[in-house]
Amino acid sequence: MEKKKVLFICVHNSARSLMAEALLNQMCGDEFEAQSAGLTPGRLREIGIDISRKETRSVFDVWKSGQVFAYVITVCDEASAEQCPVFPGVTTRLHWRFPDPSTFEGTWEERLERTRRVRDMIRAKIEEWCRLNCLNTVA
Repeated sequence: MEKKKVLFICVHNSARSLMAEALLNQMCGDEFEAQSAGLTPGRLREIGIDISRKETRSVFDVWKSGQVFAYVITVCDEASAEQCPVFPGVTTRLHWRFPDPSTFEGTWEERLERTRRVRDMIRAKIEEWCRLNCLNTVA
């Protein structure tokens, strides 16, 4: 069975989309192949997943590549999601809104704790996605 391609998009590709990509590949990698795109690089090295060396990709470069995705999922605010290009093929477009860690204020520890909460929200959404869409769920 060919894996269904999923593209996660956020404005910065610095945290949310990278987390969603890594988590979906970890939990449902037998059935889905996740990628992410945006504008600026991000760092995350927790819960056994290291995205610190993952290169950021522009959503427009991915669009120009002509890849076909079964799902394009935006994980940013509505206004930013509307700026994303329409991908070719029969694509289901979904919007999962999560807070943007780049806007968090406070001490480093406070920002880190809020970012971890976002990570946990994304993980819960991916677990739900896998339960609903995967034959062999590994959560």
